[in-house]
Amino acid sequence: MSHLCINSHLCINDLTIEVIKKNIKNLHLGVYPPNGRVRIASPLAMDDDRIRLFVISKMAWIRKHQQQFAQQERETQREYIDGESHYFFGQRYLLRIVEQNQKPSVTIHNKKYIIMTIRPQTSPGHREAIMRRRYRDELKNRITPRITHRSEKMNVNLTSRHIKRMKTKRWTCNPTAWRIRLNEELAKKPEQCLEYVIVHELAHLIEPSHNHNFWNIMGTYLPQWKKRKDLLKTWKLSI
Repeated sequence: MSHLCINSHLCINDLTIEVIKKNIKNLHLGVYPPNGRVRIASPLAMDDDRIRLFVISKMAWIRKHQQQFAQQERETQREYIDGESHYFFGQRYLLRIVEQNQKPSVTIHNKKYIIMTIRPQTSPGHREAIMRRRYRDELKNRITPRITHRSEKMNVNLTSRHIKRMKTKRWTCNPTAWRIRLNEELAKKPEQCLEYVIVHELAHLIEPSHNHNFWNIMGTYLPQWKKRKDLLKTWKLSI
């Protein structure tokens, strides 16, 4: 029973809500980037009428967050060509393409350039894959010691962590399995944001809801969490 999930959709006026019923005690409502997708997790036994009433009561909150996502600036589509701007942990770099018959690589040079060495005729899609691999590798190197340190401080026994490309979320966690997933796009954000994301997800393993207890946990282990959260919000969403 603990692994049973029932997925459906609920429509209220022009709003479509993804509903996931599973073995939990309380309702969890979320609005997710980049387009303000609405998702609600509910207990298995809760009927749709109660869920509908809850959503209606939160409609102003939902619209507010959807509007924030709609107004937030987004990155332009990257082509991975010479002279293009790319971000790496909050720093803007210019991309320099070097074509050589050797193993592809991505390096930082003089705190100003990202040097991508590729074989001739490498397609834009393959160039993007090379860049994303560097993002994942560097993000893993930077979060691993932070997660180890924070897990010990917060007395959280994290079972696994993954870095992957996610189109609609910056991170997710599974309190039941004690597992977190981080979006590789976080490698573009300032390093101060990493600490916020890590503490936020570890706090959810203690308290799944965004309730008063959750924010008390955040305040205990990261007193400056609000400033770091605000900093994360100022960064452009990916297409």
